[in-house]
Amino acid sequence: MTKILVVDDEAPFVRSLAISLRAREYEVNVAASGEDGLRSCVEDPPDVVILDLGLPRMDGVDVVRALRAWSDVPVLVLSARHTEDAKVDALDAGADDYVTKPFALNEFLARLRAVLRRRQPASESAIVTTPDFTIDLAAKTVHAGDDLVRLTKKEWGFVELLVRNQGRLVTQKEVLHEVWGPEYDTETDYLRTFLSAIRRKLEPQPAMPRYFITEPGMGYRFLAE
Repeated sequence: MTKILVVDDEAPFVRSLAISLRAREYEVNVAASGEDGLRSCVEDPPDVVILDLGLPRMDGVDVVRALRAWSDVPVLVLSARHTEDAKVDALDAGADDYVTKPFALNEFLARLRAVLRRRQPASESAIVTTPDFTIDLAAKTVHAGDDLVRLTKKEWGFVELLVRNQGRLVTQKEVLHEVWGPEYDTETDYLRTFLSAIRRKLEPQPAMPRYFITEPGMGYRFLAE
């Protein structure tokens, strides 16, 4: 049974969320503060952490940073903070995804399943298939039907990063650091240019992307389905 730790100090919300998760056969533990959440992660490691940011004494972003010092457990933020800066701060600290309150339960559950899938490292022989193209991560190739789609080195780096993090929001900074190098932080015009080229090559309707999704001001997400 998948074990979930909910770190949130809003007792009525936690009770309601726990009921919904247990009804879907998740095991749920709760913590009302960041310190208690970190302690629980040490004593009874969860498969995923659902984390509020507005916690007493220790802010949720600091909880993410503390976790990332020693753990790669997936972290799904559920927060009432709607600003772009709050989302970027949490993602840059190491959160895997961010959902704002109030939220649609079905969307939240889909995001939860996506971060849980990431617990299993992608196989080097993994082949990702969509209705329009197939990506071979080991061979570093993309085919549309029988045709090889030619990507530049940077385009492939961008595609590979998003595909290996399928379903997860990958921040702009992550893409720049991984594909261009650690000295790149603010060159977001590169990302727009290269993603536009990738969409022209892979999306059936580049102006209405189905697979390579932009979350404005934050980053990008690859959806295979």
